[in-house]
Amino acid sequence: MPTEFLFRDDAYLQSCDATVVEVNDRGGIVLDRTVFYPTGGGQPGDKGALVAADGSEIAIATAVYGEDKSTIVHVPEAGSTLPSVGDRVTARIDWSVRLPRMRIHTALHLLTTVLPYPVTGGSIGDGEGRLDFDIPDAGLDKDQLTEALAKAVGRNADVRQSWITDAELEANPGLVKTMSVKPPMGSGRVRLIEIEGLDLQPCGGTHVANTREIGTVLVTNIEKKGKQNRRVRIALA
Repeated sequence: MPTEFLFRDDAYLQSCDATVVEVNDRGGIVLDRTVFYPTGGGQPGDKGALVAADGSEIAIATAVYGEDKSTIVHVPEAGSTLPSVGDRVTARIDWSVRLPRMRIHTALHLLTTVLPYPVTGGSIGDGEGRLDFDIPDAGLDKDQLTEALAKAVGRNADVRQSWITDAELEANPGLVKTMSVKPPMGSGRVRLIEIEGLDLQPCGGTHVANTREIGTVLVTNIEKKGKQNRRVRIALA
């Protein structure tokens, strides 16, 4: 039974009622629906809790995709008391962790407009993140990049999602900016994230609804990672 990914339609949904449909042999908990984002695309899985009918809580350390990526496995902290199949629970994410990741993820999309080069890697942390770019020449300046990012954030652009088919993406390869991480395909459709007037690319992650919510973001470091590879790190101020 596939999990209903509620975070894809509403990244601001912090909790939902759900039913336990599986507890695997490693203690991972699968629900019929969830607000937990699973590790993927450089973004870590959400932390939080599953709250039982009696008010007791199971602390969730992270979430990951199941083997076929149609389910999400909630990984409890070691020593947790596990629920039974059929139990009703409330899945609740740690919003203080999720929101900064949404802000950074959206800022990294903007960084690809400031540096329009192929992306060779990236990751999202708690209030910080980085992208690796295939750039022939160096000469990158932290202050100039920070200023350019601030201008992009200051556009107060809406962030929207839409869907296209796998075939439509294959016919428009220029939408894909990442060289190392390919967008999730195989389900028949691919999710696009549009930052109005600035960017459009496939992405399965969570984002803020408007660039103003990113706030002040700084380019904190630029590292040389090979002849033509530059790692650009950013952080929320």
